Amino acid sequence: MPQIRRAWTREESILAFNLYCKIPFGQIRHQNPAVIQLSKILNRTPSSVSMKMGNFASLDPTHQKRNVKGLSHGSKLDKVIWDEFNQNWDKLVCQSEMVLERYSNLQNNTILKESTLKKYMATETSRHVKVRLVQRFFREAVLSGYRFSCAICSINLPAMLNASHIIPWSKDKARRVDPKNGISLCALHDRAFDRGLITIDKKNKVAVSKQLFTKNPSQLHKVALLEIEGQKIKLPERFKPDCEALDYHRNRIFLQ
Repeated sequence: MPQIRRAWTREESILAFNLYCKIPFGQIRHQNPAVIQLSKILNRTPSSVSMKMGNFASLDPTHQKRNVKGLSHGSKLDKVIWDEFNQNWDKLVCQSEMVLERYSNLQNNTILKESTLKKYMATETSRHVKVRLVQRFFREAVLSGYRFSCAICSINLPAMLNASHIIPWSKDKARRVDPKNGISLCALHDRAFDRGLITIDKKNKVAVSKQLFTKNPSQLHKVALLEIEGQKIKLPERFKPDCEALDYHRNRIFLQ
């Protein structure tokens, strides 16, 4: 008899979307160790997990332009989960990260029932734990979109990279976890961006503040900060920087 396909639950789907956000698009395949690990947690095959992630890719505007297709019988739940995350990143990221955190302490592969999840969410009130979880997600989601390299200088040492907020963390709670409010930058360019010494113009090119033009700049100063003016940044595979967020940075943070 043919095997009955088990429907995906909401909790399973948010974990699949969570992983979709964290690994480069080209690595969404059943041999990926992260996919295999999630498949064990969900008691599903790696192929099933990778196909579910492929369905999410088909809903991503970046990949739609590349004509990426999901399964023809993709679940309506995929679109619901996609919309839920994009409408409230803070809530859904926190929820999915808490489920992952919970699973890391479980000794079995049983999926949490919704009632159990709600109970866990209600008792998890420690602010610093929630902040740690959402910051971890934001970093992984932003850096993976840029294939773990700086959008400006292309340095690809993860230890030297930051997931920079375009609109600062303290200025817009709703955008704190939204990967479209992030950009992957090396430590130097992250600091310059954060302090308003550089920004990104409407053509995705680097604009440099007049304050960077000083007498007798060092070689590093010239190469890393002055010669990048007008250079087009590398755009991510997904979660392209939001235009409104970049407008905010140009108008509120950038030092002319």
